Amino acid sequence: MPLSQLAETLIGSEIVRLGGEIKEKIRQGAHIYNFTVGDFDPAIFPIPKELEQGIIEAYQKKQTNYPAAEGNLDLRETLSAFIQERQKLNYSINEIVVAAGGRPLIYTIFRTVCDKGDKVIYAVPSWNNNHYTHFVEGEHVVIETTEQTHFMPTAESIRPHIKNASLLSLCSPQNPTGTTFRKEELEAICDLVLEENSRRGPDEKKLYVMYDQMYWHLTYGSIQHYDPVSLRPAMKEYTIFIDAISKVFAATGVRVGWSMAPAALIQKMKLILTHMGAWAPMAEQKALAGFLSNRVAIDNYLQHFKTALETRLKTIYQGLMQLKAAGMPIDCITPEAAIYLTVKIDLQGKKTDNGSVLETQAAVTSYLLDEASLALVPFYAFGAPANSPWYRLSVGTCKMEEIPVFLQKLEKAIQKLH
Repeated sequence: MPLSQLAETLIGSEIVRLGGEIKEKIRQGAHIYNFTVGDFDPAIFPIPKELEQGIIEAYQKKQTNYPAAEGNLDLRETLSAFIQERQKLNYSINEIVVAAGGRPLIYTIFRTVCDKGDKVIYAVPSWNNNHYTHFVEGEHVVIETTEQTHFMPTAESIRPHIKNASLLSLCSPQNPTGTTFRKEELEAICDLVLEENSRRGPDEKKLYVMYDQMYWHLTYGSIQHYDPVSLRPAMKEYTIFIDAISKVFAATGVRVGWSMAPAALIQKMKLILTHMGAWAPMAEQKALAGFLSNRVAIDNYLQHFKTALETRLKTIYQGLMQLKAAGMPIDCITPEAAIYLTVKIDLQGKKTDNGSVLETQAAVTSYLLDEASLALVPFYAFGAPANSPWYRLSVGTCKMEEIPVFLQKLEKAIQKLH
């Protein structure tokens, strides 16, 4: 029996499909070097002890009832101060809304801004923009990025599509690439948005920018995080931020996220979230309100956390570049941010020992899993072309001692091809 058009046409997640394949291999006894999940192994990367204790204490105090629909007042007050201190952005409590992580906020933004048929501009590879655009029956305006720009969209690539668009979805540091906007490029994009909104009449819908900065604390070396409002204060009227504790504190399962945006827009988001019931749990909100005031605990945690992530990213990067120097069809973008490494494994067209040809990138992905026990997420799972040889490698569950082992297995798997 047919269901709704949405249910019948929604595309399944390639990441979920790949995850199921990995779980089945593990169930059968295989040891898989799983670099697919944008998550953390709590045994390696636990949440901050002070946050954990705060959650326990909140439950012990019976703080288990409904929170405020827009997020508890004490948390929004703390977030306002935290954002001012860490990003130098001024957002009042009426310009902040809290929800159960970033996902319901992103969905709510699409619902708040977009009508059926509205143009939604997003780059690929990127996380889930295609699915959210499908939810609102928007017009997909897809910008294919390349390694020359570190898979980040540029002002020139956006310019031809910006007229009459309703939403421009940007993410930096970006999932899946772990790359970031350079200051000049983001400034140019902001200028495009301001110019387009200035062109539109007073009764026309404006172009909004959804700016996902979920990983913004996790930058390495000389890389700096930039945002539209800091670079162009006039962008505050048109920017909707997405942020959360999911990545910065390895707290993906704790489920507290927030948006900052103009108060009138936040009010509309609040109304939609009220009907969804996608509130962050009361106890977690109370704990976070206390933790975000503990500057010393935050700084100590981030110092250790970032060092551990960067060490893994750089160690894997160096190992892959050594394979490249040895003539392997491998490449890699220097780690910039987040928990991801952008890796190229170009084996399409190679023959295996049994004479079969790796005719597609999907076949390459399966070969890496079967022969090297290596699980990566292909960029085609994030909307890139099906023949893209690029992959996302996530270090959230990576054990340092396994890095040389999986690199050796990858080398041997490639050497078996001809």
